[in-house]
Amino acid sequence: MFSRRNRRPTSPELAAARECLDGGDVPGALRELRQVPSAPLGEVADVVGRAAGAAGFDDLRKAATALAAKPDQVRPLYEYGFACVERGVPYLAIPALREALSLAPGSSGVLRELVSAYEDEGRHRDAVEALLAHEDGLADWPDRYLLVFNAVLAGDLELARRQHARLPDPAEDTWLGARDRQNRVLGRASAAGPVSPLDHSDLRGWQYVMGGTVLGTLSPFGFDAGMTGRYAYLQDDHGRCLEGLLRLKAVLAAAGARPRSVSLLPDRGSRILGLAAAEVLGLPAEPFEAGREDTVVIAYDLNGTARADGGPEVIGQLFERARGQVLHEHASCWTDPPAVTADSVTLLHQSAVAPWEAGLRQGADGEVERGEVDGRPEKAIAAEIVGADPAPDAGDGGTPADPAEKLTDFVSAVSGTWLQGDRAQLRSPGPVASSRFL
Repeated sequence: MFSRRNRRPTSPELAAARECLDGGDVPGALRELRQVPSAPLGEVADVVGRAAGAAGFDDLRKAATALAAKPDQVRPLYEYGFACVERGVPYLAIPALREALSLAPGSSGVLRELVSAYEDEGRHRDAVEALLAHEDGLADWPDRYLLVFNAVLAGDLELARRQHARLPDPAEDTWLGARDRQNRVLGRASAAGPVSPLDHSDLRGWQYVMGGTVLGTLSPFGFDAGMTGRYAYLQDDHGRCLEGLLRLKAVLAAAGARPRSVSLLPDRGSRILGLAAAEVLGLPAEPFEAGREDTVVIAYDLNGTARADGGPEVIGQLFERARGQVLHEHASCWTDPPAVTADSVTLLHQSAVAPWEAGLRQGADGEVERGEVDGRPEKAIAAEIVGADPAPDAGDGGTPADPAEKLTDFVSAVSGTWLQGDRAQLRSPGPVASSRFL
């Protein structure tokens, strides 16, 4: 029940979120709301409405207010769920949309919005179960396509192939790109399956199946403690950059790729790494040019490229692949994926500091302090990368052995399906879960 005076929630589970809002901490309130999935929807909506109002999200505020007043009607439930998804809080949408679907089980609109919320949360198995529960009413496009899509991301290739076989060609051109991407995904799965387990710890295999990315290295820390090959926080160094370039060289050789140049992207980090790559690969370095064929495009971090002057335009030009073009990204953020998916990635991280950025170090007094930016010319830093020690970090001993030969054997097996199609964004971590840190 709500207080007649101020309509604040009375559920004790919501007290912490309310206290955050009283103190002006909207992000804190949203984090608290993630912990109360079983609280009454009307009371949750009351708190969400306050948070949305404080954040200036008038659409969500109105939808939450309407749901708080009528928490048992389909339209307020749906409109609130839709607004939550649009405003980037899909976890708040899921309980409302599930309730709306239980009240209107034949509503394809509610089902699709629920699936969208599950996808945004990486809950692909839940999306599969929701679609299978309404299988008799599924339209082929988009519903059965979404079933295949989520089955792959849940790691269920058997179901994905079975449902994919039932999909006719789309009648509308708008779905042709999605069909072609799905065909490529399943083609990559067929190529990778004989040489990679594709289980819930096979990070390299699934990165390839999902996005066509060859993952060069696995994090040597916390593999069995929740990270499964991804880094959480990484303070990068020159040796790791060189290791990534040497693995890229091995990948190109294993795939039979013969680039004629290295293309330099506009951001400083990518230019530094690109100059080093030109030395390692023995190729001339040239500024990036859209449509250039038979070239290796080097990015340190594609999100960094997107923030550079002219970066958004370059990212858009990389979406469509030029013949013989290979896009390599050294440090790729898996919790905030770049707008285009690279063909080759050295490592996956949540947060990384490049060697030339101001990282953390131990000061003379033993305290941790922020270091200085390396302002030397790009060529000087690139030369230091080329001369660095590329030996991998021994780590904690828990990560499976991953010699270069294991990588090149994988690439040799899948090379017939590599470098195909566009570079659509890969938004999901897929079947291999890793711990996230706020």
